[in-house]
Amino acid sequence: MAFRSLAIVAYFVCSWAKASFVTSFVIIIILLSMDFWTVKNITGRLLAGLRYWNYVDDAGNNHWIFESKKGDDKNTVSQTESNLFWLSLIFTILLWVLLTITTLFSPTYIIITGVALALNITNLYGFIRCKFGSNGNISDEMKKTVFKSLLSRVTGDGSSAPTSTDSQQQSTTTRTMFGP
Repeated sequence: MAFRSLAIVAYFVCSWAKASFVTSFVIIIILLSMDFWTVKNITGRLLAGLRYWNYVDDAGNNHWIFESKKGDDKNTVSQTESNLFWLSLIFTILLWVLLTITTLFSPTYIIITGVALALNITNLYGFIRCKFGSNGNISDEMKKTVFKSLLSRVTGDGSSAPTSTDSQQQSTTTRTMFGP
């Protein structure tokens, strides 16, 4: 939380002291980058038992891997520390959203808040994928089922509701995605 807190403090100090935008930008982005790397590679693994990473195969394709501790290894993660980890991720995003809204009135710092939101949301998204074990891709059939379900709720039309076959496919896909 040190880099995250320092980035927020630097944001306020730089805007209050009317520091040069370039200086403010460089300082805050370096702190945000350090926070992103630390949370992604160290804090997430130690406090929540989660990590995500990618590798590029010989063909040049990116493969994202989302991992979480399972079984007996899961007991090594403190529930209090895990809760603190998740709360800090969510609270920081909410704070940067608030700061982004305030920068709409003086858009000088909107680039900084945009980068801060992008980095923090990326970490949150990665750790949510780790937590819920979504290493596999959602099948096209699953996407169609979800789309039809949402469409029927929005339009109020019962004819677009998923069929029992679609529901069975969704259940099977969910079980596969979330483990046995």
